[in-house]
Amino acid sequence: MDKYYSYTDFLKAVGQSKKVDEAEKLLNEIYLDLFLNHIQRMHREEQLMVLIDRTLDERDEKAFHLYAAELEALHKIASE
Repeated sequence: MDKYYSYTDFLKAVGQSKKVDEAEKLLNEIYLDLFLNHIQRMHREEQLMVLIDRTLDERDEKAFHLYAAELEALHKIASE
């Protein structure tokens, strides 16, 4: 899901005057990837909240801890 973008690759693309479009394409790809990751994370958080509510209603402690741990991990990743 997450891609690694090298700052040096970006600078190389920017530094080549005849390949300004390459730098722009790379930057657009980075922004698109960040946006899609954000949307996927938000969607998964919403799913987990629904699942957590359901496990509370059903008093399923094991599933609650599983979903809560995943939600906590998502929040931790988002705050980094």
